[in-house]
Amino acid sequence: MKLDHATIVTRDLEGARNFLCSIVGLSDGPRPPFRVGGYWLYADGRPVIHLVEATRPALEGKTSPRIDHVALRIDDAAEWAALLDRIRSNSVPYELAEVPLAGELQLFVSPAPSVVIEFVTRKGISISTFVN
Repeated sequence: MKLDHATIVTRDLEGARNFLCSIVGLSDGPRPPFRVGGYWLYADGRPVIHLVEATRPALEGKTSPRIDHVALRIDDAAEWAALLDRIRSNSVPYELAEVPLAGELQLFVSPAPSVVIEFVTRKGISISTFVN
């Protein structure tokens, strides 16, 4: 089994899309004509993030849709460094944490209100490289 996609419901649809495309590197792609606004964002030719506009019609008949966060793994040190460079050059606030006993680093950003994206990598790069 593998993760197919994550859906993020947000009131700041454009902010989330801009962050995920221009900073993270996903690409905007084809999306079926649903009744609510949104985007499908692609990685490696697959729609991995579904953004859905948080509107009253989108919420009717459903429990309050929410997601705590989406985690994206980056195993290439150069790709990790490039992501951090884009985050810093765009003045995106972030938090860095070490995963106890796991040998991994986590980088958390919030591209839109109530939306959190986590990036995970192996700990092999000096943590001082990533301090805000």
